[in-house]
Amino acid sequence: MLSAAMLLSACGQGNEDGPVEIAFIGNPATLVQSGMRLSPAAQQIRAATAQGLVAIDANGEIVPALAERWIVADDGLSYIFRLRDVDWPDGSRLTAASVRRSLMRDIDALEGTSLGLDLAKIDEIRAMTGRVVEIRLSSPMPGFLQLLAQPELGLMRDGEGTGPMNIVGDGGSALLTVLPPEERGLPQAENWRDEYRPLRVRILGPKNALDAFRRGEIDGVFSGRIASLPMVDTGPLARGTVRLDAPRGLFGLRFTSLEGFLAEPAGREALSMALDRDTLLAPFSIGGWSPATQIVPPEIARRPDSAYPDWTGLTLEQRRAKAAARVSAYEASTGEAVNLRLRMPTGPGADILFTRLAADFAAIGVDAMRVEPGESAELRLVDTVTRYAAPRWYLNQFNCSLGGGACSGAADTLVNEALAAADPATQDILLTAAEARLNAAQVFIPFGPPIRWALVRADLPGFLENGWSLHPLFPMAQRPI
Repeated sequence: MLSAAMLLSACGQGNEDGPVEIAFIGNPATLVQSGMRLSPAAQQIRAATAQGLVAIDANGEIVPALAERWIVADDGLSYIFRLRDVDWPDGSRLTAASVRRSLMRDIDALEGTSLGLDLAKIDEIRAMTGRVVEIRLSSPMPGFLQLLAQPELGLMRDGEGTGPMNIVGDGGSALLTVLPPEERGLPQAENWRDEYRPLRVRILGPKNALDAFRRGEIDGVFSGRIASLPMVDTGPLARGTVRLDAPRGLFGLRFTSLEGFLAEPAGREALSMALDRDTLLAPFSIGGWSPATQIVPPEIARRPDSAYPDWTGLTLEQRRAKAAARVSAYEASTGEAVNLRLRMPTGPGADILFTRLAADFAAIGVDAMRVEPGESAELRLVDTVTRYAAPRWYLNQFNCSLGGGACSGAADTLVNEALAAADPATQDILLTAAEARLNAAQVFIPFGPPIRWALVRADLPGFLENGWSLHPLFPMAQRPI
C-alpha cells in the first residue's frame, strides 16, 4: 500500500448507540441512484442493499453472497453457483430462474457502458435447478468473479434487493440497518441486533466532510481523490488517520480533440514526452507512487516489454528537445501557436497538478489553459479505478463505442477477436496487439496509478485498505469487539 507522513491523533466519539456516520466526497444529488451509472457512494449503497452472487469484502477478496458456494470448471468456461435459501423482499422464493432474470436485466441495462463491454464474455446464464445457476463464458476469464461482484450486478426484484442491509432515505442522507440473519439466508440467531449499529451515509463536499470529521460528527470519509488531498494534509485534524489505497486504474490525460497540432499521433506523443513523471506528484509527498508510460500496467500486461514507448531510454532533456522540435515545426508550417485547454476537477490538488502540467508543456513551447468540468477542452483528466486486474479492462475504457475521446477502431477489432479466441495464448497475442495499436494512436497520456484516500476514526470497524479502493458498508456496521 502507499504510505504518507499523515498520521493523525485518534480518539473515540463515544456514541455507541447512535448510527455509524459515513460521508463520501462528491455531489449530494448522486447519493441514491437507480440506474447503472453510480457514484462511489451509490455503488456502496447498492452493494449493501442488493447483494450479488458474490461480494467483495473489506480485504478486497471475493466472498459468498447470495451464492453460498460455487464451482469453476477446469476449462474456466463454466461457473456453477449454489444459492442460499432466502426470499426476495416481497416474500417470493429466490430461485435460479429469478436470479437468471435479474442478471439478464442487469446485463441488458449495462449495454453501452465499459462494464457492459467487460461482461461480453458471458455466453449463457442457465437456471439448472431450483437453487443452482450456471454462467457459461465464451472463453476463460480469470478475473470473472471479481467482475461479477461489482455493485451494479446486485440482484434485484421490482427495484428491491436482498440486503444484507435495508435503506431508508431522508433526503440528504441514507440510513441503513442490518437485516435479520434469516432474511440474509443465514440461521436464526438470538441477540443478533446487539452485534450491529445503524449506518448513515451522506455525500458532502470535501471541506464540509473534513469539518464534520474534525467536529466528531463523522466516523469515516471516503472516495477522496488527488484534487482534495492537500486539504487533508493542511491544518491539524483532531481525530483519525488518513489512509491511502493503492488501486490500479487509469490516471492521466485523454485527448478529446484531434485537430490542429493534435491531429497526428506525433503531436500527441510530444505532450507525453514533455512530462517529468518522476516529479509530477512530488508536492503531494506520497511514498510508493510509481509513474507509468503505458496504458496497461506492466504487472498486468501480457507482454509488458512491447508496450514501452520508443523514447523510454531518452533523458528528459532529450525527450523535450524532440517534442519542442515538433511544436516548432508545426508552428512554422501553420503560423499557429499551440494552445491547449485541459479540463480538470476543482480543488487544491487539481490546482497543483495543473501547475506542474502547464510547466512541463511550456518547456516544449505549448501554452496550457485550465477549464472547468463540462467546458470544451482538448484534453481531460481521467481518474478511475479498475474493476478487475486484466488488460481488457484498460483497453475497454477507450472503446470507440463509448465516446469520451480519442480511440482506435483497429484496437477494438483486436479486442473483439480476443473475446472469440478459446486459446489463452491467442488471446494474449491479440490483446498485446490491441494495446500496441492503442499506444500507436496516442489516445492517452498516462501518469501512473490513481490516488484514493480515506479518513477513518481508529474505532471504525470493518475498514481495511485494499487494491480496489472498495470499502463495503456492512462490515462498518458491526459493533467494535
